[in-house]
Amino acid sequence: MYVGEALIGEGPEVAHIDLMIGDKYGPVGMAFTNALSQLSVGHTPVFAVIRPNLPVKPPTLIVPKVTVQNMKDADKIFGPAQSAIAKAVADSVEEGIIQAEKAEDLVVIASVFVHPQARDYNKIYRFNYGAAKLAIKRAMTGFPDVKKVLYEKDRSRHPALGMKVTKLWDPPYLQVALDIPNWGHMEQVVKALPRNDHLIIEAGTPLIKRYGVDIVGKIKEIKPETFVIADLKTLDTGNLEARMVADSGADAVVISGLAPLRTIEKAIEEAKKTGIYSSLDMLNVRSPIELLKELSIGGLMPDVVELHRAIDVEELGEQHAWGNIEEIKRIGGGILVAVAGGIREENAPEALKGGADILIVGRGITNSRDVEGTARRFLRLMKEEIDQYRVMTDF
Repeated sequence: MYVGEALIGEGPEVAHIDLMIGDKYGPVGMAFTNALSQLSVGHTPVFAVIRPNLPVKPPTLIVPKVTVQNMKDADKIFGPAQSAIAKAVADSVEEGIIQAEKAEDLVVIASVFVHPQARDYNKIYRFNYGAAKLAIKRAMTGFPDVKKVLYEKDRSRHPALGMKVTKLWDPPYLQVALDIPNWGHMEQVVKALPRNDHLIIEAGTPLIKRYGVDIVGKIKEIKPETFVIADLKTLDTGNLEARMVADSGADAVVISGLAPLRTIEKAIEEAKKTGIYSSLDMLNVRSPIELLKELSIGGLMPDVVELHRAIDVEELGEQHAWGNIEEIKRIGGGILVAVAGGIREENAPEALKGGADILIVGRGITNSRDVEGTARRFLRLMKEEIDQYRVMTDF
């Protein structure tokens, strides 16, 4: 069995094709027979024909995705869409995409989307022809392979999603910590921060303690496409707090490394279940390496490890120890390492050179007279923006 998918066009005439190609005596053949013998109101399948009385080979069944409610809807399926699919199949055989000698042994089932508001028959035909032809080629060539899917999963975005699900696939990043419990001030900071693919916004612990996790929604209203992390420093009820963060719309939850091992594990489990990142804050943890080794036994590793110096300690002027970043990455595999506490413009390059993937900066930016300018100076240390101008067509 071969499967293919393609979307081509724009507006109401946009075409989306899902199809299966397989042996007439196999599972696709059985589905082909069932579709013809077990009709569904509004989704009646129809043979793809070059013209009346001339069905295409391999035999192809067109199944409307959208309920056909009247004769106008039926005309679009039986007219331009049917003709386009039939032509695409015939051309695919002629061009060798489908081997001609197998045309009698295979069957095709194509699910076809035709919007009720589509009006332009020429576009309906052109778009459906292109989508069907591309879907057939993809099916017969096995596109996409697993490597392509894994590469694109955090880089691509569905056009109908209505939002951007950001993933941290291209470090380094700048994480701006909103750690002042004054939303009026923090709101102005969020508005001033530049739009950049390498920017993370942290809802800091003091801010969340004052306003609750709902503050994440306020941040997202201003910067909807920015990765937002909720710094709960979870110490208990790991699964509950991770779920709260996910429900708030945040992209990541921060767990305290001082929490019981089972709490950390449950928080990581819940984060994975809900599709958000887990960040393990090593603030005051004596041996981050040993803690990670314990977690590795159970196979549950955080997505991010944060090497953190507390504000109270920072005020004493103590030097920040970033620890063995290389060893942390060795144990954690694809784990990202963030450094926090006393990160300044002058020592940021040193942190990046030491292997840090995320620089966490709080008051150095949030208390700056020029929030945007200061943030941009940090961001110049990162890679160039990429996703904002990445145009995706059909590969």
